[in-house]
Amino acid sequence: MANSKRDLFRTRRMRVRSKLRKTSNGRPRLSVHRSSKNISVQLIDDVQGVTLASASSLEKELGIVGKNNVEAAAKIGAAIAERARKAGIEEVYFDRGGFLFHGKVKALADAAREGGLKF
Repeated sequence: MANSKRDLFRTRRMRVRSKLRKTSNGRPRLSVHRSSKNISVQLIDDVQGVTLASASSLEKELGIVGKNNVEAAAKIGAAIAERARKAGIEEVYFDRGGFLFHGKVKALADAAREGGLKF
């Protein structure tokens, strides 16, 4: 039976997420979503099921609306690190979803680390 690209992506995303949950120790999850036009990130508390902070390329105050490149991803990573500090969060675990850890996802992660998040 042939799986669609979407099914393969969902399988990969759930495999990554289940492995991370085993080692999370109650830390919030830094979840990344990348589409063809935008990139967004959320800090999620899985215990309570709430979003603690978020950042997206759709936000006008970041000045990157409509841009989906490595520089935009780095700005989003810096923004989420700043918002996490304001929320009192220092340690998270990085959930890349089904995306490979290179390009925009890596740039976002590196900028978040430089901003003070530990993962």
